[in-house]
Amino acid sequence: MEKRYEGKAKVIYPGPEAGTLRVYFKDEATAFNGQKRGVIEGKGAINNRISATLFRYLEAQGIPTHFLRLLSEREMLVREVKIVPLEVIVRNRAAGSFARRYGVEEGQALPYPLVEFSLKNDALGDPLIYDDAALALGLVSGSELARIKELALQVNRLLKDYFAQRNLELVDFKLEFGKLLHPTDERGAIVLADELSPDTMRLWEMQSGEKMDKDRFRRDLGGVEEAYREVLRRVEAA
Repeated sequence: MEKRYEGKAKVIYPGPEAGTLRVYFKDEATAFNGQKRGVIEGKGAINNRISATLFRYLEAQGIPTHFLRLLSEREMLVREVKIVPLEVIVRNRAAGSFARRYGVEEGQALPYPLVEFSLKNDALGDPLIYDDAALALGLVSGSELARIKELALQVNRLLKDYFAQRNLELVDFKLEFGKLLHPTDERGAIVLADELSPDTMRLWEMQSGEKMDKDRFRRDLGGVEEAYREVLRRVEAA
């Protein structure tokens, strides 16, 4: 089928039903805005299953998402949305670019969950953008931005508890949101989209602080496939 879009980690195809899309998860991995590239064997299938499990969990807790069902080992069916051109980052500890930007020690606990926004623009390096700039540029309305923040903080609370029960700490993560497009949906409603996986979040072992996410790829720590498979095992555990 003709693809609608191909990104760094996924390919989007038309879905079998009106108002749906097929999302195919790839094994390719990138870091530092595409400057580092590689392959994590089996990553696509793992991230597909992790994302599906977490979307189902969040839906059960009242978070609206684009997820409908799994189609295959590497594919899920989702509602078609218009992606809001903002990456939403929620931080519980200082890590990665945040720690470097402000010269603080990685792992430092933040007094409350911090929500940041980046402009979705690879050519510009996905720069940070503050609320008023996002509003002034017409990227979102005031009510949409408030709803996105509300949902992001709810997702953070729910996933922190979910992972803590599996001996993992949710350090930070990136979310994307979209607006429903199909007339049979609540058109224009904001829903959680994209994926939820070790590609898009930092997960540390509770006791040791061992990294169980894409930082193992970014920092050449080794054991990337093993870490992803272990996260999958815990996420799917009852």
